[in-house]
Amino acid sequence: MFDERLTDYLQYLRFEKRYAAHTLVAYQKDLEQFRDYLSTEFSLPALNDISHFHIRGWLAGMKGDKRTARTINRKISSLNAYYKYLLKHGYTEKNPVRQLHSQRLPERLPVYLKETETEHLLQEVAFEEGFKGATDRLICELLYSTGIRRNELQQLKEADIEWSLNQVRILGKGNKERLVPVSPALLDTLRDYIADKQKLEVYDDKYLLNLETGKPLYAGYIYRVVTKYLGEATTMKKKSPHVLRHTFATHLLNNGANIQAIKDLLGHSSLAATQVYTHNNIDKLKEIHKQNHPRG
Repeated sequence: MFDERLTDYLQYLRFEKRYAAHTLVAYQKDLEQFRDYLSTEFSLPALNDISHFHIRGWLAGMKGDKRTARTINRKISSLNAYYKYLLKHGYTEKNPVRQLHSQRLPERLPVYLKETETEHLLQEVAFEEGFKGATDRLICELLYSTGIRRNELQQLKEADIEWSLNQVRILGKGNKERLVPVSPALLDTLRDYIADKQKLEVYDDKYLLNLETGKPLYAGYIYRVVTKYLGEATTMKKKSPHVLRHTFATHLLNNGANIQAIKDLLGHSSLAATQVYTHNNIDKLKEIHKQNHPRG
């Protein structure tokens, strides 16, 4: 059966690949949806009898339900990864996903803050007084200063700060580690924050950022904080932690950073994922040309 090894596969992703909890949930949901489709339409055929025609039928149904190309591609990716696992361990003889093609995605350029908006966020926006305000400010500052993902920030530990080297160790996707430099001023802020954290009645000395209750941050809290304070710094509709990651990358590129260096700082596995930021850079150059060239 298709899902006979699903529990083992999810355990493999969790303990060997060290995937984040929300990623595991997404994989499980995608694979269970395909299993349910097979059960409803074909009475769960044997694993080696499943072909690309079965998968195409599933995808066609999602298209009919107006699912986005991005969503469909994610489900194809989840299914392909599962089949690779089954092949590797000898549970199946073929991977029918290989005969399919991903959906073409509409081009979406990263949304980012202007440098003046970033300065306003970090220098002029009034955060709450006390420990909560200090935590909220550091959430925004670390997201922008390091380009860290929301989940990576949530998992950041005190031990990940390399004080003498002015850098932070970040554990990213696929359990890959990268080093990102940080300013001495930010390190001073972190020292003060940790000292204040230790004054709480209860605190977590493993994770860097804590709630006032002493518990580590959770994803929803980070999202709400960023949404709230970006609303005070910009009129953009899009407001999320990833906007600050895009801002980090775009500002580096606009100020002359090498695209390969930006790739490494972001923890991208391929340069193609980073090159999307060059489109924003080209648009900026076009705007400068239009404003300043006599025949612009």
